[in-house]
Amino acid sequence: MAASELYTKYARVWIPDPEEVWKSAELLKDYKPGDKVLQLRLEEGKDLEYCLDPKTKELPPLRNPDILVGENDLTALSYLHEPAVLHNLKVRFIDSKLIYTYCGIVLVAINPYEQLPIYGEDIINAYSGQNMGDMDPHIFAVAEEAYKQMARDERNQSIIVSGESGAGKTVSAKYAMRYFATVSGSASEANVEEKVLASNPIMESIGNAKTTRNDNSSRFGKYIEIGFDKRYRIIGANMRTYLLEKSRVVFQAEEERNYHIFYQLCASAALPEFKTLRLENANYFHYTKQGGSPVIDGVDDAKEMVNTRQACTLLGISDSYQMGIFRILAGILHLGNVEFASRDSDSCTVPPKHEPLTIFCDLMGVEYDEMAHWLCHRKLATATETYIKPISKLHAINARDALAKHIYANLFNWIVDHVNKALHATVKQHSFIGVLDIYGFETFEINSFEQFCINYANEKLQQQFNMHVFKLEQEEYMKEQIPWTLIDFYDNQPCINLIEAKMGILDLLDEECKMPKGSDDTWAQKLYNTHLNKCALFEKPRLSNKAFIIKHFADKVEYQCEGFLEKNKDTVYEEQIKVLKSSKKFKLLPELFQDEEKVLSPTSATPSGRVPLSRTAVKPAKARPGQASKEHKKTVGHQFRNSLHLLMETLNATTPHYVRCIKPNDFKFPFTFDEKRAVQQLRACGVLETIRISAAGFPSRWTYQEFFSRYRVLMKQRDVLSDRKQTCKNVLEKLILDKDKYQFGKTKIFFRAGQVAYLEKIRADKLRAACIRIQKTIRGWLMRKKYVRMRKAAITIQRHVRGYQARCYAKFLRRTRAAITIQKFQRMYVVRKRYQCMRAATIALQALLRGYMARNKYQMMLREHKSIIIQKHVRGWLARVHYRRTLKAIVYLQCCYRRMMAKRELKKLKIEARSVERYKKLHIGLENKIMQLQRKIDEQNKEYKSLLEKLSNLEVTYSTETEKLRSDVERLRMSEEEAKNATNRVLSLQEEIAKLRKELHQTQSEKKTIEEWADKYKHETEQLVSELKEQNTLLKTEKEELNRRIHDQAREITETMEKKLVEETKQLELDLNDERLRYQNLLNEFSRLEERYDDLKDEMNLMVNIPKPGHKRTDSTHSSNESEYTFSSEITEAEDLPVRMEQEPSEKKAPLDMSLFLKLQKRVTELEQEKQSLQDELDRKEEQALRAKAKEEERPPIRGAELEYESLKRQELESENKKLKNELNELQKALTETRSPEVTAPGAPAYRVLLDQLTSVSEELEVRKEEVLILRSQLVSQKEAIQPKEDKNTMTDSTILLEDVQKMKDKGEIAQAYIGLKETNRQSPQDYHMLNEDGELWLVYEGLKQANRLLESQLQSQKKSHENELESLRGEIQSLKEENNRQQQLLAQNLQLPPEARIEASLQHEITRLTNENLDLMEQLEKQDKTVRKLKKQLKVFAKKIGELEVGQMENISPGQIIDEPIRPVNIPRKEKDFQGMLEYKKEDEQKLVKNLILELKPRGVAVNLIPGLPAYILFMCVRHADYLNDDQKVRSLLTSTINGIKKVLKKRGDDFETVSFWLSNTCRFLHCLKQYSGEEGFMKHNTPRQNEHCLTNFDLAEYRQVLSDLAIQIYQQLVRVLENILQPMIVSGMLEHETIQGVSGVKPTGLRKRTSSIADEGTYTLDSIIRQLNSFHSVMCQHGMDPELIKQVVKQMFYIIGAVTLNNLLLRKDMCSWSKGMQIRYNVSQLEEWLRDKNLMNSGAKETLEPLIQAAQLLQVKKKTDEDAEAICSMCNALTTAQIVKVLNLYTPVNEFEERVLVSFIRTIQMRLRDRKDSPQLLMDAKHIFPVTFPFNPSSLALETIQIPASLGLGFISRV
Repeated sequence: MAASELYTKYARVWIPDPEEVWKSAELLKDYKPGDKVLQLRLEEGKDLEYCLDPKTKELPPLRNPDILVGENDLTALSYLHEPAVLHNLKVRFIDSKLIYTYCGIVLVAINPYEQLPIYGEDIINAYSGQNMGDMDPHIFAVAEEAYKQMARDERNQSIIVSGESGAGKTVSAKYAMRYFATVSGSASEANVEEKVLASNPIMESIGNAKTTRNDNSSRFGKYIEIGFDKRYRIIGANMRTYLLEKSRVVFQAEEERNYHIFYQLCASAALPEFKTLRLENANYFHYTKQGGSPVIDGVDDAKEMVNTRQACTLLGISDSYQMGIFRILAGILHLGNVEFASRDSDSCTVPPKHEPLTIFCDLMGVEYDEMAHWLCHRKLATATETYIKPISKLHAINARDALAKHIYANLFNWIVDHVNKALHATVKQHSFIGVLDIYGFETFEINSFEQFCINYANEKLQQQFNMHVFKLEQEEYMKEQIPWTLIDFYDNQPCINLIEAKMGILDLLDEECKMPKGSDDTWAQKLYNTHLNKCALFEKPRLSNKAFIIKHFADKVEYQCEGFLEKNKDTVYEEQIKVLKSSKKFKLLPELFQDEEKVLSPTSATPSGRVPLSRTAVKPAKARPGQASKEHKKTVGHQFRNSLHLLMETLNATTPHYVRCIKPNDFKFPFTFDEKRAVQQLRACGVLETIRISAAGFPSRWTYQEFFSRYRVLMKQRDVLSDRKQTCKNVLEKLILDKDKYQFGKTKIFFRAGQVAYLEKIRADKLRAACIRIQKTIRGWLMRKKYVRMRKAAITIQRHVRGYQARCYAKFLRRTRAAITIQKFQRMYVVRKRYQCMRAATIALQALLRGYMARNKYQMMLREHKSIIIQKHVRGWLARVHYRRTLKAIVYLQCCYRRMMAKRELKKLKIEARSVERYKKLHIGLENKIMQLQRKIDEQNKEYKSLLEKLSNLEVTYSTETEKLRSDVERLRMSEEEAKNATNRVLSLQEEIAKLRKELHQTQSEKKTIEEWADKYKHETEQLVSELKEQNTLLKTEKEELNRRIHDQAREITETMEKKLVEETKQLELDLNDERLRYQNLLNEFSRLEERYDDLKDEMNLMVNIPKPGHKRTDSTHSSNESEYTFSSEITEAEDLPVRMEQEPSEKKAPLDMSLFLKLQKRVTELEQEKQSLQDELDRKEEQALRAKAKEEERPPIRGAELEYESLKRQELESENKKLKNELNELQKALTETRSPEVTAPGAPAYRVLLDQLTSVSEELEVRKEEVLILRSQLVSQKEAIQPKEDKNTMTDSTILLEDVQKMKDKGEIAQAYIGLKETNRQSPQDYHMLNEDGELWLVYEGLKQANRLLESQLQSQKKSHENELESLRGEIQSLKEENNRQQQLLAQNLQLPPEARIEASLQHEITRLTNENLDLMEQLEKQDKTVRKLKKQLKVFAKKIGELEVGQMENISPGQIIDEPIRPVNIPRKEKDFQGMLEYKKEDEQKLVKNLILELKPRGVAVNLIPGLPAYILFMCVRHADYLNDDQKVRSLLTSTINGIKKVLKKRGDDFETVSFWLSNTCRFLHCLKQYSGEEGFMKHNTPRQNEHCLTNFDLAEYRQVLSDLAIQIYQQLVRVLENILQPMIVSGMLEHETIQGVSGVKPTGLRKRTSSIADEGTYTLDSIIRQLNSFHSVMCQHGMDPELIKQVVKQMFYIIGAVTLNNLLLRKDMCSWSKGMQIRYNVSQLEEWLRDKNLMNSGAKETLEPLIQAAQLLQVKKKTDEDAEAICSMCNALTTAQIVKVLNLYTPVNEFEERVLVSFIRTIQMRLRDRKDSPQLLMDAKHIFPVTFPFNPSSLALETIQIPASLGLGFISRV
């Protein structure tokens, strides 16, 4: 269709823009021919009228459909023009972060100014072997294509890398060389690929510098040829350099630097070896400070100096030469500081003793005076004479700078020569790949001679590029038989002629240089006269007579003529060079100028043995200025032209590959795209020219199948034919009427520009119409269904509503009637209830009131009664007090009165007595009275006596009464006192009452105030209480919340700790797997080195033609009895390498990987130390034994020498056995009591291994103990028989035997010794008396007594040990309590912390605890491992000594003794042996056995017809027979031959899966047999009694089991490599490319990406192919009887390979990242899971290995818009790394317009959410990873005696036993 027809409404176009170069706009109405204006709307919404050019009427370029934007290949775009290219590159660079894009045959590389993770070893491996178009664009894809084409076409290749300074040329070239070095490897041991890569740091240091555009800009061009041999391995390299920028040595612009090497020297000036160079910092030297920017951010010049020196050393530049180079460089720096003083205008001089010049002369080894003289003078030679002329200061400075440039250029050439010598191939070169890293087109404000040469080189390269593109287009058309029409393309031959033809610019420049007074001005005039107005490409600037303009292919460039002649001449004074050549102290300096004396044609070839295509100059083809002889002097331009011609010849003789580097911005901002700068470079580098050439013909190309798959929707069913080609022709004729718009080729359809877009538009319209029709039908159907459903629902609702209303009315009536009844009864009930309530309340009130009143009345009566009683007692007390007072007063008055009366009477009597009459009166009747008185006295005496009696009675009565009265008085006195006290109390109470009354009045007044205050306080208190209640409620709520949070935190902490524990467990398992993987990798590396060693040995044998049939020893040559040490598996394999190397000293040793060698060397050192310590311990024990023996010999001879020797041996064996038993018990106890569940779990590998070892050692100890007891009994019997009766004392014998008995601490030992003694000394009854004479019975009696005492002492010791154990347990309990308290304290402390800190502290504590426990457990395991090894070693030594002892017993008894003293023969009880299940063969038949059973056995026949594992059973039965014969040489020889035979057959047929599987199965079965019949209890649990009888009896083959285990690991790894090689070609095709679900995936245009397919179509693999192959693998392994667990591990490894390869290709292929492809992948994975279910392998872990692939497929299918989608993706893709997720999102490409692209903002959201995830930055999975393999013990139920040997095996020379 016509192009104008595409300009319809809504069509999108590109319009020019001064800022963005091109802007996108949309047509608002259709374009009609003749319209002068287009109505457009820009993307920002602004409307615009675009005026068409009235002359050309050219319409703006159309924009490609969005589905084509972001394509890998620009030629896949429908519209090929500048804006489409620019937009596609920008979208890929900014949105998808993709820096590489194909443009036909060109790889466009945009510098990201950021380190990207896309250059690792995994990426190299992913691109290796792939077709160029199958993977995303990459520099590795170009390198791989060049490598494959070199191997396929037998043609040399070249990679041309070009671009501006700072665009990334050097980095791209380095990555290309690194790819070649990685994928090819070197053919020799010299590691040539490392040397090739090591040349980069050297060349960068001396040839790169910082510019304003680039911190590491290459200031020279280089072409590196990497040579390969016939096997396409790197053998050498050669480098050619072009146009070094010498002017930079003496001048740098602002913000630029000199070459890096100068700054590296200055930064390393403090090094001791550089002291003699007398360097300073960079700001001190004139040549390094001019740019004012001596430091580059992020670059350490001192560190770079170290790298440079290391690279020099690697390339063979010795330290002396390196120091010579640094002396020259330092001399150049000091030369730059030389200053000149003017004497006059025409002469100058150097100041005397000028320090910089002095240092320069000292470093160069030249005379100061000579150099100072020739710096200021020059020699002029005429025809007749020569004279010396002084020069001015300016000329002197120029001469100094010219000398510095010349020295540096020659040094540069010398270094390049030495690098080439180091990289020179030692063998014949078969082909090469050249990498050209050369400057791109340059244009600056001021362009000089350097820019002219650079642009001249680019013109030549552009011409070659155009011709190559044109040639490829022509070849494509001719191959497809398309009518060829000449395409008009830009031919820059006129421009090249202008520069290099006769009378061209270079010719005129050389001619002017020969003129005596030639100048830049005269040369410019010659240019104007010759070319101005005669050549359209040459112009003269309007305002200048010293410049000219050339129209290059990229742009017009104005060159300034100033300096052209001087730079072309490159003049340096001959005398200065002679002074330098005369240096005798510095040998390197004259070497730099040797080649100047030779005439060397720049086109001469090297005499190296290369093919004609690689015939290039070894010497750098670059300018060699300053040559003395004029006839030999060639200008720089002439040399550059010759070098360029040579380069073009080389490139034309190779197949070129183009890499165009683009600089996205001038500010080095990462992922920032400047459209203006990008367009300039695209125009300059020829990318747009490629596009234009492609667009001029038929740029869009589809295969017939791709076209059919894509546009099947445009065909009707009747149009579809079986012939796809005819179908496509019929459809195209209907769709595109103009037949000139397309052409049919043999395999492809060719379309002109825009036709694919037109077809895409028709397809989209068709799909859109179909969608609308589907939507219309579906919406109508949905609406009808909705209407019917709504109508039906409405009727149903009406029916239910009406029924509901009727039911509601009836219910209302019933409720009304019921309500009235309820109201009646309710009201009655309420009234009755109220009455009853009031009545009950009244009665209750009455009762309460009456009770209250009665209680008050009772209280009142009670108070009255009590008050009466109180009154009664008080009144009585008062009355008594008053009475006593009154009585006392009366008595006192009476006494007073009677005293007064008595006084009166006494006075009266005194007066009467003094009168006579008184006396007379008195004496009248006195006598009578006396008589009367006498009688009275008598009477009174009588009365007195009676009264006395009465008195005595009364006295007794009185005394009693007195006592009573006294007590009464006392009581009364006390009562009186109480009364007094009571009175006092009453008084005080009365006073108190008065006070109280007073206080009462005060209190009442206070009470009023207090009541007022109380009311106020009560109110406040109530308020406070309410507030407190509220606060209490809040506190309770907070408390509950805190309790809940504490509970939650405790639960979280518990869960966290559990998770942490699970994670730690998993981590430990991972560490175990990593350790196992490391060990198996070491085995793999060792196997590889061993094979390499064998290959080298074979080659050496072939070279010398001397066959060496001797076999090579391995560690399997050590027998179990002769080996003194038992190593772990790692030690055995690690030590084997140096042993094997030592055994073949005369042969050539295989090269070792240095890292592996250092590891092995370190391990060997450790083993030697351990071996030395064990040897010392053994020597020490032997010395102890010898000393004990010597002491025994010094004693008086009690028994014979043989008995003393046997006793010594027995004692040693007893002590060692006891020690071993104790150590074993402690070890087992420590193992079982270990608290770590990870270690002691019954299923843990460490537990099983240690327990098995302990069990086996324990069993062997028991056996040894029995033998010792038997030996002891035998010794007793022999002693009794041998000793003389008359010379020996029975007490002495008993003493000796008592000493022996005392040594038997075990009850079982004593009992067995007693039984043995009794059996030995059993005699006939008639000999008992004679027996008793010698004291045998007494001896037995004493022995039994001693045994009883020993048993008692043992019981005491056990009791003591039990008590000690209890004490230790108590100590443990105490420690546990302390630990518990500490944990509680820690918990309390944690609870006081904030939640975050609490969790962190708990986790930290738990981590610390678990770490300590793990370290303790690891230490215990190491100790136990060492102990077990030590015990095994000692057991083997003891077993050997016991055997010697048994032999020595029989030898030491003379025949005479036997005759004289008849001794009952002693039979040592041994296990009964069943002589079945063994095979006997002769020693000389061993090689025949290995040959027939291993080397020449066909696995297929054995697997089909015989029992699985038959060879393993046969070999084991042979080993059993050798063990039965106790022939250690035969066992060792057979096992060694078996292992070597298996290795040999695997080396011979190692690529055959059946062979490898067969021998893996048999090796494992052989290993299981050695375990099953080893006699170790751990391996005998599942044996039958018959099988237990077949156990090995004489040899412990544990070491050989380890060797076989290592061999099985190597076979397993070889099996994985074999199946990987078989599956590798199928995976990508079957899992990704093949459409398992037909019609889901859409095909997009592919451009030229499959143009250079290096491998012809071999048929397409499908998923069925993979499943068939898996079935084949599984059936073969099952037929061979491989262990089920091992089959699961193999299947897991296969599925990992499938998943990893598929995911890696998905991550590197943009065309595979689509929604439909995700569906295909998920379907394919489901088919693989179905296969696992069918084979009952779902628990093998294989499905989990596919989880990353499953998640990637889900990621392709899920929504990718909102934040919720981002959260779902982050939680779903836990098996993918962040880099992989972002990569898939960046690569996601819609296949149809209905799919939407992933927005950049969404990807940023994903990155933000995943920024805290700690995962590997690696993008690709390691497809070469091999899981560590284990071989679980799998005993066989097959009885050995039932095995028959078929005659087909040819083993007639062996017989069953």
